[in-house]
Amino acid sequence: MEDGPAVFAAAVFLLFGAALLAWTGARALHRAPVVEGVRPAVAVPVALLAAGVSLALGTWCLTRL
Repeated sequence: MEDGPAVFAAAVFLLFGAALLAWTGARALHRAPVVEGVRPAVAVPVALLAAGVSLALGTWCLTRL
């Protein structure tokens, strides 16, 4: 009964992490700002960290099934 919410949470975390990773990579590759008004030296690592944490949480949710 508790598998449904775990699968949903894992899907949300994994989709968000993958999308954030793709967005950050595309913006950094084109040398476009990742976040308006923030230096790229700060924005890129923070966005990559958030994407990594989200992917790790999604993976952790899937291992709990």
